[in-house]
Amino acid sequence: MTRSLKKGPYVDQRLIKKIQDKKPEDKSPIKTWSRASVISPEMVGVTFAVHNGKDFISVYITEEMVGHRLGEFSLTRKFTRHGGKMQKEIELADKQKEIDSSKAEKAGAESGKK
Repeated sequence: MTRSLKKGPYVDQRLIKKIQDKKPEDKSPIKTWSRASVISPEMVGVTFAVHNGKDFISVYITEEMVGHRLGEFSLTRKFTRHGGKMQKEIELADKQKEIDSSKAEKAGAESGKK
């Protein structure tokens, strides 16, 4: 466990103040850099803009997120895909199969009309 039980969960006090000052009809996200803050029950229903090192990711807080940290929902790494020569060949083969199947459906539809 990262923080002792006697200390309790870490919640940035500035975030709590911003939540309390926010009007209920205001739907704009609250910007924060505090990724280590634990999500508390008061935060449910609020949208946060959590910084991931490059830009802000919008995170809407739900009941299931309570107890987790804000940074868990704003990923810092972007997965593009696994690459390499073999992967390109596999993707080309899949694309070719898709084209062939669509041609076969089209030909079947035309023969059914005649």
